[in-house]
Formats: sequence, structure tokens, C-alpha cells
Amino acid sequence: MTDAKHSSPRRHRSWAEPYKIKVVEPLKMTTRAEREQAIAAAGYNTFLLRSEDVYIDLLTDSGTAAMSDYQWAGMMLGDEAYAGSKNFYNLEENIQKYYGYRYIVPTHQGRGAENILSQILIKPGDYVPGNMYFTTTRLHQELAGGTFVDVIIDEAHDAESLHPFKGNIDLQKLTDLIERVGAERIPYISVAGTVNMAGGQPISIANLRAVYQLAQSYGIRIILDATRAVENAYFIQQREEDYRNQAIATILHEFCSYTDGCTMSGKKDALVNIGGWLALNDYNLYEEARNLIVIYEGLHTYGGMAGRDMEAMARGIEESVKDDHIRARVGQVEYLGQKLLDWGIPIVVPIGGHAIYLDAKRFLPQIPQDEFPAQRLAAELYVEAGIRAMERGIVSAGRSKQTGDNYYPELELVRLTIPRRVYTQAHMDLTAEAVEEVYYNRDRLCGLKMIYEPKYLRFFQARFELL
Repeated sequence: MTDAKHSSPRRHRSWAEPYKIKVVEPLKMTTRAEREQAIAAAGYNTFLLRSEDVYIDLLTDSGTAAMSDYQWAGMMLGDEAYAGSKNFYNLEENIQKYYGYRYIVPTHQGRGAENILSQILIKPGDYVPGNMYFTTTRLHQELAGGTFVDVIIDEAHDAESLHPFKGNIDLQKLTDLIERVGAERIPYISVAGTVNMAGGQPISIANLRAVYQLAQSYGIRIILDATRAVENAYFIQQREEDYRNQAIATILHEFCSYTDGCTMSGKKDALVNIGGWLALNDYNLYEEARNLIVIYEGLHTYGGMAGRDMEAMARGIEESVKDDHIRARVGQVEYLGQKLLDWGIPIVVPIGGHAIYLDAKRFLPQIPQDEFPAQRLAAELYVEAGIRAMERGIVSAGRSKQTGDNYYPELELVRLTIPRRVYTQAHMDLTAEAVEEVYYNRDRLCGLKMIYEPKYLRFFQARFELL
């Protein structure tokens, strides 16, 4: 007889990353006095800090991932030919395989694709509906003469709503817009996979399918911002019953099939430091884009990227759709978010895919929105522990192009963005403790005054002083 196998009383095992560390980068440790001096010199704008003065850099997940040994090996195979690089064809093949689009135009990053798309599709007087604005996307649409119209569901503007798919489009809002302005004035519907400004919230595949059917009935295209579509596929797998047993790669391919093209910043899901693409299914549009790319980016077989970067991105796409990878990637975000929730700290819920969003309105209720509470909170986190975060509120929202007045978004947020495969659980613990410390002392914080405002995308370079 053999001994019966007994189960441990512990039913939940600790979480661990599905990789090991091969190379480390030493970090500079600073004093509080040094950080106070640094943030003042940066005009209380975390974008203007020197990276060497930052301990844990949660400014963005864009281009900040740690590449794998497989990707670094690919870098050594860079074909740096000006035309027809073999790395472009490897990249094209993987985009077609995993995302399903027919024609690919590489760009230096996502906003390069947004620029080309806006120029070939938008005419002055057009309207572009979408599931909440994104900063660079809306600016390119406006520069081309279009007007962005938010048609996201109302729950997306409520930080405390537990709706599982706050990135969904409100079909009635979309229909009302089409009927009001006419389908011919809508060049495309802009759909983001996981909505950044709403807290990294996903759109369901059922909703996207319904939007696609509606769009087809009016002859309107759908263009996906696929920057974090893999993360969106993960939430579909976790939250939509019909997809619980499907692989991430399978879900991603179907998700993209309900769109007519995409813009992509490969600096997020694709695990590289630079690069992006514009993908289209319409050959005539592809021809227009391929002509413009030569003016703004580079030849259509490199589009602003070196061959080695295209190879790294092609391999990063393969790694990004592996279930173990994306489960760990989102799992690290959820780990940090759950600690903050357990400690009663106000964040956007449900927890998103790439970041934790602190709700600055509830965190700092004593600071009115026109004194930039999210900007102040981001600056204070840096002073507290050398953690660099990003404002996503009134500063990011900018001004109306018609009136020049500030936009006042319902969501006034600070984004703690987790780079892929970079930080450990200990870094997440330290971050949570720093946020808790600032929250404990929140009553002593005052607002900011903007003393310099650039013309475009002011959140990148604006400067502030303490009130």
C-alpha cells in the first residue's frame, strides 16, 4: 500500500514572476532634502525630473520593459539594410499571425501611426467617436480638423463603479451621434483596448462585436488603439464566460477581427523600448499610408526603426501573448492595487491592466481641481520615496480648442504605471507603503499654480509652483 497524499492546509500559494533576473541596473538612493530640491527644480512636474534621481520609476510602461534573452539575441540579427530588411518581414508576419491585419506600415512609435492615420482619414469638420480620449490621439485628430466625441459608458467616469468592462462603448450615444452628424462625417470609430484615461479599463468582446455590427450597418470603419490589446484579451478571458478556456492569442485575434485596422505603440504590450505600426485591411488606405510614411517616418520597410528594433518587436509579440506572461504582468498590478485597497486608500476600481490609479479627488479633497490635486499628489510621492508617477487629470485633459477653457474631467487621477518585467514584489511593497504614508499626512498638502503652459500636450512640459 502507498501513503495517501495529504493536502496542505494552505490553499493559496504566493505569487511569483515566471522569469529570473540575469542583469541588474544599480539605482541611486537620494535623501528627502535632495528630492525636495529636485522636484522644485522640475517645476513639480515629474516628467521634468532626471531619471537618475528616481528610485522606482512608475511614470509609464511605454518603452520601459525589460527585454528577454530571446529578444536580445534577436537584436544581434538586425538587418540594417535601408530597404527590404528581413526583420521587417519577420515583424509583418507576426503582426498578421497574432493580430490578423493584412497590411503593415512600421512607425517609430504609436503617435507616428496616429499622425499618418489622421492625415489619410480625417477631414476638417469630421467627428471621431471613441471610448474616452487619449492625449496624443485626440491632438492628432484635432490637428487634422476633427472633433473627438466621447461615447464611453457613464460608469467609466466613476472611479468607484465596479463595472467589469468600463471601456465599453454606449451604443445609444454612438447611434445618436451618427444620426445627428451623418455617417459621412465620421471617418472611423476610435476604440481603445483597455482605456488608459479611465484607469486601464477593458472593453468586452461582446460590446466590440456589437459596435462593429452597428458600424458596418452605417459603412463606418473601426480603428483599434491596440497598444494594450493583449491586456484587454486577458480581462476578456477572466471576465467573459465564453472565453474562460481560450488562449490569450486566440482571444486577441478574434478581438482584432471586429476592427478594420489599428494603431500600435509596440513600447507597451510588445515589450520593446521603441517602435510601433499602423495596420490596415483596406489596400487603398494602405497605399496612402505607405506614401506618407516616406515623408514623416522612413521607408515603408523600416518606418523609423532600426532592423534590430523590428526583430526585438517581432519576438516581443510572440512572448506577449503567452498566458503565463500576461497573467504575471497583470498579477503584479493587482498585487499593488489590492494592498492599497486593503489599507483604505482610494483608487480606481476594478484594478486595471497596466497601472494603479490613485483617485486624487478623494485622496486630497481639500485641493480644488483647478489647483491640480493629481499633479500635487504625484510630486509628493516623489518627495516621500523617490517614486515617479504621472498625473492623469485636469493637466492631461488640456483645453478646449474652441473656447480655450480647461477641460474638467470627472476623473482626477495619479497613475502608478508598472513597467513589464522590471520591478519585484519588494518594489511594489515599498510603493504601497509610500502611498500609505502620503495618505496619512494628506491634510498638510496644498495645491499648485501653473506658471508655464506649452501650446500642445501641456502635461509633458508644464511647470508649477506651490501655492
